[in-house]
Amino acid sequence: MKRIIGVNSNCYHGYSIEEALEGIYKAGFRYIELTATKGWTEHVFPTQSFAYLVGLKKKMQELSIIPFALSGHCNLMDKERLQDFMENIELARFFGCKYIVSSVGEAHLEDKEVTGNEILAENIRSLIPLLEDAGMMLVLEIHGEHCNGKILKEIVDLIDSEHVQINYDTANAIFYGGVKPEEDMQNCKNEIAYMHLKDKRGGQQEWDFPALGKGTVNFQKIFENLERDNNDCPFSIEIEFTKEGARDIDEVNQAVLDSYQYLKEKGFAV
Repeated sequence: MKRIIGVNSNCYHGYSIEEALEGIYKAGFRYIELTATKGWTEHVFPTQSFAYLVGLKKKMQELSIIPFALSGHCNLMDKERLQDFMENIELARFFGCKYIVSSVGEAHLEDKEVTGNEILAENIRSLIPLLEDAGMMLVLEIHGEHCNGKILKEIVDLIDSEHVQINYDTANAIFYGGVKPEEDMQNCKNEIAYMHLKDKRGGQQEWDFPALGKGTVNFQKIFENLERDNNDCPFSIEIEFTKEGARDIDEVNQAVLDSYQYLKEKGFAV
């Protein structure tokens, strides 16, 4: 099974992007989803100096790590945040990313604006010319109130653009939506263009997201669904540990390596 399989640099929340690159490289991965989430993980950000961003791009080239996506979460319901998101699109373009990820609302900041789907769709449609020019796809993440495939499909259908699809986060569907991802993903199977592979332990609202294969997410069924549907969307691995975070960077590196080995055992060409 061949597809792009990378690591979300948010796995290294609390650590530098340079440490993330080294850990991802040593584990064996060659793709990265860069994180530019305001107020949470700002590994790359539009306010960083051009010299620093150029140096970071050069380091990735030296390690043969390809930045294929950027996590640029903004509240897309809020017109005041659209300019911030446009800057994130330009940042993603600078790194050569083909995907930009966002939840509908803020990922880690308080939503200042909440709207209905019509206004949300209008806001997102205003971004499509820039997405088209950049040759990029916006993938909306299962997150917060937008917690299952059915809800996001309604939004994507309303926007009606090949440049806006769904990022199905396997653990967020449980944590926020209380659904089984292997079942819920069938509600939006034609719109899933990207996946955050994230495992989950404990009760629905328990923040515990370990290495792949260490939790209870039914990845085998998820992979079978994708194969049946001929869906070769990219995977981005996300490990968020518990609310206390990882003990140290060695624990993060081990979790990334464990996830690599898990996917290899499942037959993926990582």
